[in-house]
Amino acid sequence: MTKKILISDPTLRDGNHAVRHQLSRESFVAYCKAAEAAGVPIVEVGHGNGLGASSMLVGECLLSDDDILMLSRTNLVKSRLGIHVIPGFATIKTDLAKAVDAGVDVFRIASHCTEADITDRHIGYIRNVGKEAFGVLMMSHMATPAILLEEAKKMESYGAEAVIIMDSAGAYFPENVTERISTLVDGLSIPVGFHGHNNLGMAVINSVAAVNAGATIIDGTIRGFGAGAGNTQLEVLVAVFDRLGFETGIDLYKILDAADVAEKEFNPVAASISPMSIVSGLSGVFSGFAKPVAQAAKEYKVDGRDIFFGLGKRNAVAGQESLIFEVARELAAQNTSLRT
Repeated sequence: MTKKILISDPTLRDGNHAVRHQLSRESFVAYCKAAEAAGVPIVEVGHGNGLGASSMLVGECLLSDDDILMLSRTNLVKSRLGIHVIPGFATIKTDLAKAVDAGVDVFRIASHCTEADITDRHIGYIRNVGKEAFGVLMMSHMATPAILLEEAKKMESYGAEAVIIMDSAGAYFPENVTERISTLVDGLSIPVGFHGHNNLGMAVINSVAAVNAGATIIDGTIRGFGAGAGNTQLEVLVAVFDRLGFETGIDLYKILDAADVAEKEFNPVAASISPMSIVSGLSGVFSGFAKPVAQAAKEYKVDGRDIFFGLGKRNAVAGQESLIFEVARELAAQNTSLRT
């Protein structure tokens, strides 16, 4: 029997990281239309860090949440509209309520991989208003399979209808994915998903490993457009799944057309595995730190690679951008001390 895989496409959310959250109105409209034409099941939109995240700390978005949701909802008819929600950025009474009114279909409620407790009220609210809620465990390489299962079970108990683990730093190899996904599949009664990043060139094969281990939800972005080295490249993923006999419901030719649309709309940014992305993967640090790390390295005249490894030792996670400059200052002080 053909295995059906639900594809969720965060091009217009994770991809916003790649352009400092400056995706234009025209880009949202053009890509929503292309994804809709290709039959992409879920199109996830918004600021790179999700609903309510636009700020000086993590970057101000070119468009407001209201504008993004309105534009996307208008241009998505068959494709479901999804958003990423991190409690602490997004409030229930203001942000979630507005998103419900705007017609969002799928709410992906996310936490750091060991902090699922913070998703309780958000997931409960979404289920109570009759919308679909997925739980998301970010930076999942920082927890053992057993701990991930404990946290995923919490999300399931809160009402999550699926749990997705994110390889936020692009640190996994296939055996890491297989171990974690199979543990969740065996221990949960809801679907399990995987969100890959390509820092070490493993995103597509890791996604295949996830499906082989029992995952039925896989994330991918067009041309890999996303934070750091980018995400699992959607059009490649669809082609590979088609060859392997996995059913996605996405039209191959039309998703290739969408890749051409993206090349035009998102230029000059294209996902690539830069030297710094490799270090990000090796150090297990969030891919989206690449740009502020480069800025801190220049400001303090230190090696950005050393900053990444320093952040890895501190188990830094998204939202702790201030640590980047703290590590840079410490490295600069150490260098000064060695010279004197």
